[in-house]
Amino acid sequence: MPEENIIVSIGGSVERAVKGEYSINVKAILTEAWQHTLQSRMSINIGLLLVTVFGMIVSFIASSFFGGIERVIEDPQSLQLINVIVTIAVWPFMAGIEMMGVFHAVSKPTKINMVLSFLHRGSWVALCALLTSLLISLGFQLLIIPGVLLAVLLSLTIPLVVEKNLTPVQAIALSVKALRFKIMPLLAIYSVLFLALISLAFPIALLIESSLAPLAVMVFLFGLSYLAPWYYNIKGVLYREIFGVYSEQKTTDTALSHSANKDSDHNGSDDTFSA
Repeated sequence: MPEENIIVSIGGSVERAVKGEYSINVKAILTEAWQHTLQSRMSINIGLLLVTVFGMIVSFIASSFFGGIERVIEDPQSLQLINVIVTIAVWPFMAGIEMMGVFHAVSKPTKINMVLSFLHRGSWVALCALLTSLLISLGFQLLIIPGVLLAVLLSLTIPLVVEKNLTPVQAIALSVKALRFKIMPLLAIYSVLFLALISLAFPIALLIESSLAPLAVMVFLFGLSYLAPWYYNIKGVLYREIFGVYSEQKTTDTALSHSANKDSDHNGSDDTFSA
């Protein structure tokens, strides 16, 4: 039988997500994401390194127009403006790193050049990043708890903008509608990541003024090379389980009728991606 390219849905779906018809097994998600991290963390790490360097260059250049980095740090308004500029410049590339986690969750290979693969959605991604950052900042200014809750509820907005072709407002609304049903398991997952980060940073705080400070920094960076990919892989698995991922696969003619049934829930938008 000749092979055909078809669209299949992997994981959950938007329709079920907004009704809360999905489950989150904290241990299973952490374990699966860790396995993905052990198998393929290099692309995320190198991508993060490149984007970080790019962000530092943008920050340095932008700061030079305000009298240098030292003056920017002393001026809260200038610092806020620099943060906005860096967010707009960096997040179109960060979208590729977010999608690496999604790709891993559906067993698709990733490459470093994925940081450039979603620039066609760059303006929407940058706007979404600005809006979510603003909402989370407001939440933290009111009280810490609203900020934490908003950070969790808005954690999957970027993949929604990229993979589901949603606008930032649509992605924010959908993310809040869907994730509110499982806020406690999500908090548990992100708490594990936060505690892991604290554990890595603790030796630096303890040894910062000693001769062992360089060793502590090396241990931190080594641990971060696992923690950062784990974070994005966890988000990828969560995205798959909650919203589902539409993927292009090859099949024979005998499977076409089965795939059509799977694709019937697709809203007709072109939100498919392939490796």
